[in-house]
Amino acid sequence: MTADAFIHLPELRARVTHPEKSLLRLTPKMFSMWEQRARAAGWPAGWRLTDEAIEESRLAVLGGHPDGDDLWVYSYGSLMWDPGFHFAEVRLADVENYQRRFTLKINLGRGSHDYPALMLSLEPQLGCCRGLAFRIAADSVHAETAILWRREMLRGGYAPAMVPMTTPQGPITALAFTSNRSHPSYVGELPLAETAAMIASGKGVLGTNREYLVQLATQLQALEIEDPYVAQLHAQIGGAPGA
Repeated sequence: MTADAFIHLPELRARVTHPEKSLLRLTPKMFSMWEQRARAAGWPAGWRLTDEAIEESRLAVLGGHPDGDDLWVYSYGSLMWDPGFHFAEVRLADVENYQRRFTLKINLGRGSHDYPALMLSLEPQLGCCRGLAFRIAADSVHAETAILWRREMLRGGYAPAMVPMTTPQGPITALAFTSNRSHPSYVGELPLAETAAMIASGKGVLGTNREYLVQLATQLQALEIEDPYVAQLHAQIGGAPGA
C-alpha cells in the first residue's frame, strides 16, 4: 500500500489488514500451506482448480490488460477488510444493477462437510451495491492479480468481469467477482430465515460463517454503507454493532 492509498477514506486505514499480514495473501508459499491443510482435512487431490486452470481464467479476463494501465478491483465482501493485495488507492464505489447476496454454499474455508456455510456473491439484481474499489498500480497488476485469483477462483465459484461503476472521484471500470450461476456451489438466494440459520451454524478452518457476517456488517456500518439485506441477517443471528 502506498502512503496516500487512504487519501479519500483516512478512517479506513485502521480497518484494512495490511497485505503482508494477511493469511489470505495467496503467494505460492501461503497457497502451499493452505493446500496442505486441505489435504490433511481429507480433501482429495482434485478439490480445487489446477494452477493452469486458475491462470487460464485470469488471462481470459486480464490477458489483454495494457501494461501501462492501473487496475481497479471492486470489493463487496471480505476484500473490504482483508484484500490481500497491494494497492495504491481505495474509494467508495457504486455498481448499478447488482446486489450482494449469500448465494454460494461452501464446505471449505468458513464451512465444512458437517457445518456448511454460505458465502457472498455479487448478484445481478435491481438496485445498487456500494462497496470499495482498490486501485492496483500498473507495474503490480499481473503479480497481484495472480495472488488474488488463487483466492477468489480457487474452485471457480465466481464469474470475474470488468464492470463500470461510479465513485465520488469519478467513473471507473473495475474487476468484479460476480455470480457464477452455473457453478455446483450456487444455490441462489434462499429465504432470509434459512440463510441466517446456515450462517449461524457454518464453520470451518477459517472460522465461523457468523464471524464473517459480523465482520461484513461492522465494516459496512463503519463506512456508513446501508445494506438492508446484510442488516436483517445480522439482526437475525443476534448481531450487534461491533459484535
